[in-house]
Amino acid sequence: MKKKMITLLLAGIMAFSLSACGETQDTNEDKKETNADTETTPQAEKTEDDKNTLMVWAWDQNFNIYAMKEAEKIYQKDHPDFKLNIVELTSGDVETKIATAALADDTSILPDIFLLQDHTYQKFLESYPDIFSDLSDSGIPFDQFSESKVAESMKDGKNYAVPFDNGACVAAYRTDILADAGLSLDDFTDITWSKFIELGEQVKEKTGISLLSGNGGSPELVMMMMRSTGATAFHDDGSVNMVDNESLRAAMNVYIELVQKGILTEVTDWDQYVGSLNSGSAACAINGCWISGSIQGAEDQSGKWGITNMPALDNIKGATNYSSNGGSSWAVSSTSKNPDLAVDFLGKTFAGSVELYETILPKSGALATWLPMKDSDVYNEGQEYYGGQAVYADIVGFAEKVPVSVRGTYYYDAVDAVGVAVSNIIQTGADFESELKQAQDTVAFNMNN
Repeated sequence: MKKKMITLLLAGIMAFSLSACGETQDTNEDKKETNADTETTPQAEKTEDDKNTLMVWAWDQNFNIYAMKEAEKIYQKDHPDFKLNIVELTSGDVETKIATAALADDTSILPDIFLLQDHTYQKFLESYPDIFSDLSDSGIPFDQFSESKVAESMKDGKNYAVPFDNGACVAAYRTDILADAGLSLDDFTDITWSKFIELGEQVKEKTGISLLSGNGGSPELVMMMMRSTGATAFHDDGSVNMVDNESLRAAMNVYIELVQKGILTEVTDWDQYVGSLNSGSAACAINGCWISGSIQGAEDQSGKWGITNMPALDNIKGATNYSSNGGSSWAVSSTSKNPDLAVDFLGKTFAGSVELYETILPKSGALATWLPMKDSDVYNEGQEYYGGQAVYADIVGFAEKVPVSVRGTYYYDAVDAVGVAVSNIIQTGADFESELKQAQDTVAFNMNN
């Protein structure tokens, strides 16, 4: 069973790599090796004799790797002989190498620390838990992170990764367009989806602009809605739960209504999605907070955006105005030659350094889920692009309120099935109940084969 699961991992890794920064947006397809202090190879660095060097696998020079290099500088202040050997791989390559090592039963190739997207953890922990170090009793203050973020990399009550970037959802609005419709950001704060639809019709009538846009066929928003209630597409025992899932049903119905009423305009790809935000053909983006980087691509819109929480599903138990989409966390390999050093390094940087998060935020936009950052002076600075709003502190506050909703081993099978169902209903008028039943049957089949 284990080998079967790992084979599925290898076959499906690319399918798990969705668009956008939070769900993987690898711009470098070639493997690269980076090292601030030496030109030697990663394998030469990783020796039993060298007690001051850690090898790291990560992606994105301007985001994750930049953050890791800054963490290295901070740790070197008290540990001058310390150094990192960072190997740049795409997110998909990290996953492939880990799965390959597990399948070959040769984990010696693994680095000391590796980065995985949060949606990947449950599948890998289920498939081959032996590649991860149990960090539960490591002294890492997991209670100082967003509970929902920590839960992504937990299994059977144990912690297997140190949380990194924030995937909390935001609702970002063009406040000038709202003003043209006689509305303000306050009108969209702490509301339900029924109120959002009502206000969306007002914006459409007054301005001719749709509030939202989104990739046609992508169920991302549907899944964010469902997860805002703390629900998943599976029962606690791991069996699929879609047909009788009230949160999922409500989310699908809201999405269909948004499209049918012209409040959400579907586009064909990621570039068109970002373009709709930058051009003003959509007045709102509801997504992981990393979408802020794309929004700020339109320099002429500085001061015209504001951020608040997302709408909550109406009349659903556990409904909140908070969800998440994307993010990643740092794991320590079980084969690390320097596990104590790896844990101490992560604990004093990504799990304990205000300086680190204040340093990396301005250049990379990497937001913490480490809750003490709510009180940071840098996080509480007003941002000109958002009309002086202290959006970074707000987003960390949002992350704290996201309900726990562990995506599970077959989460992306459910994502794909929901996407097909919603597309069929919208495009062909297919029956809702039949499509939802087919979605559940598809996931159940995949789980048993």
